[in-house]
Amino acid sequence: MSGKKTMQAWMMVAQEKPFEKRELPLEKPGAGEVVVEVAGCGVCHTDLSFLYHGVQTRAELPLTLGHEISGIVAAVGEGVEGLPAGAPVVVPAVLSCGECELCRAGQRRICRQQIMPGNDRHGGYASHVTVPARYVCPVSEKVLSRAELWQLAVVSDAVTTPFQAVRRSGLAEGELAVFIGAGGIGIHGVQIAAALGAKVIALDVDGAKLETARHSGAAAVIDVSELSIKEIRKAVRDEAKKLGAPAQMWKIFETSGTRPGQETAFSLLGFGATLAVVGFTMARLELRLSNLMAFDATAFGNWGCDPELYPEVLEWVGEGKIQLEPFVERRSLDEINEVFRAAHAGELTRRVVLVP
Repeated sequence: MSGKKTMQAWMMVAQEKPFEKRELPLEKPGAGEVVVEVAGCGVCHTDLSFLYHGVQTRAELPLTLGHEISGIVAAVGEGVEGLPAGAPVVVPAVLSCGECELCRAGQRRICRQQIMPGNDRHGGYASHVTVPARYVCPVSEKVLSRAELWQLAVVSDAVTTPFQAVRRSGLAEGELAVFIGAGGIGIHGVQIAAALGAKVIALDVDGAKLETARHSGAAAVIDVSELSIKEIRKAVRDEAKKLGAPAQMWKIFETSGTRPGQETAFSLLGFGATLAVVGFTMARLELRLSNLMAFDATAFGNWGCDPELYPEVLEWVGEGKIQLEPFVERRSLDEINEVFRAAHAGELTRRVVLVP
């Protein structure tokens, strides 16, 4: 590989503007880096926020977005071991440095030297992407027997993020897990919680998504499109009672990334409950934080996923505990502007993976 070779990339050149296709030089990877030939890159709500909702990228524009990446190692930089050229891999959405004080203390999620493709540097809406190699995760043949490499792109965020949230919540068999939002993130949270033996209730405003959740492990679903907060609380309590779930210590996962979803999630807090905020919105909420004190409840935010959990998540995929095929749709990377328009308009029924 030499600097004379080129790669194609779709770049956001300004906020609220479509992507432009550009040809860029394909450079050799630096020390500790790999170049990955992209097999697929998922379209995430975060990318929509960069393009439409005024969220700023950390790197200056123009920038290639995309952080849900799978592909084949195309070139390896100095000092990289265990990732030979030709190896199928998944690239974590957030790559910790692995060396700082926070990383050494096991707090890789908040590493201040972390790299997020499509935010700190060019991302995966391209033919190739260059990333730090330390936590790039090899994919086994067992996993590839369950899912195609392009489908595994969504593991980078849509699957691993709720996996970490569920893990951090301490959810156990027989406990109640409530997911507010059964879309691209929430549907995998439902699968993960059900696989752990939890009693799962899914809430959404979309009947089709709720049916999908029901077939993916949710023991009960609630259409909240016409319900007040008070009615939602009653409906969840009633369903929990029918399921024989405990009346306390609920695990609540906000995966909608909307103001109504976050208001609903906070309203469901009860004695000993745990709230994981997984979705993101720029909207502001007015909340009574004293509820956390009064109920001795816990709330935490969930940023991405510790890259050291990725091998375990891929193992779950290989064992069939987590399904991908029913929830993803393959589209050509050349359709990126139409896909983003449709995603912004709420017209997509599956998580789109853009394939170069």
